[in-house]
Amino acid sequence: MNYLWEQWLTNLDQVRFVLQALDIALVLLLSYVVLVIIGERRTLWMVRGLIFLMLAAALSKFLGLALLGFVLDKLVIGSAVAMAFMLQGEFRRLLELLGQGRVWELLSPSREAMPQPDNVIDEIVDAVKELSQNRTGALLILETDKPIDERDFTVPGVRINAEVSKELIQTIFQTSTLLHDGAMLVRGSRIAAAGVILPISERVASRQLGTRHRAAMGITERVEHCLCVVVSEETGSISLAEGGILDRPLTSSRLRSILRSKFSKSVDREAVAPQLRSLGRRLGSLGITYLLRLFRLPSSSPREKK
Repeated sequence: MNYLWEQWLTNLDQVRFVLQALDIALVLLLSYVVLVIIGERRTLWMVRGLIFLMLAAALSKFLGLALLGFVLDKLVIGSAVAMAFMLQGEFRRLLELLGQGRVWELLSPSREAMPQPDNVIDEIVDAVKELSQNRTGALLILETDKPIDERDFTVPGVRINAEVSKELIQTIFQTSTLLHDGAMLVRGSRIAAAGVILPISERVASRQLGTRHRAAMGITERVEHCLCVVVSEETGSISLAEGGILDRPLTSSRLRSILRSKFSKSVDREAVAPQLRSLGRRLGSLGITYLLRLFRLPSSSPREKK
């Protein structure tokens, strides 16, 4: 009877260990999915900070530090809510893929090609330079990675789908055209749309900034994988918005240099997916080996089969 009781307790401990290992594996898988969806260095630091807070909260509970664990739990909840607000585009994509049943796409990194910067940047900068000299207001959205969801725009505008050219950009932003008030969306080497109405930033900004500047700040706050080039109608100054922050005033040569660095093939992005894949394979093989030893099951290796 005692033997059966000890055997039952041993099996119960083994089941608990397997469940704990499964719990850790699922957390690692969820972290992998989040890192693959985001994949940008600046955002990855925020994710790593949240993971650090979660680990600290779990460790404090394990050590019996009740007050510290309570405070860390509240910090984790607040950080999660703040990240959900800042990364609403990525979370929307996550929920859409889950709702459509395309779960496996979450485990593969995005493979969208970066825009080719050879002559496209020259055409954009030359057009911006002419618009600046003539004090013609302009607002251009440049996608740096995957396409922007049209739901991030207030009004998606009019589809154009034309090759980027200096003449076409200047023509669209002339005050006599119907599309000059909105923004122009540049996707790769083509002008995807014009007359796009963007959300206005709610940040407190200088009174010298007009609606175009605040719109550039608003869309880059909401969408991280884009840049906005702004030409002031009053002063002709050139500005560049990224992450809700304006870099102004810029010369045309400085704008050209920044755009070439942003759109070059050596864009600074962390390849988190391949690293996590190799780490997952190693952890998986070690886990299987340990489980086989734990349950005393024979491992089928090629050397044992003769």
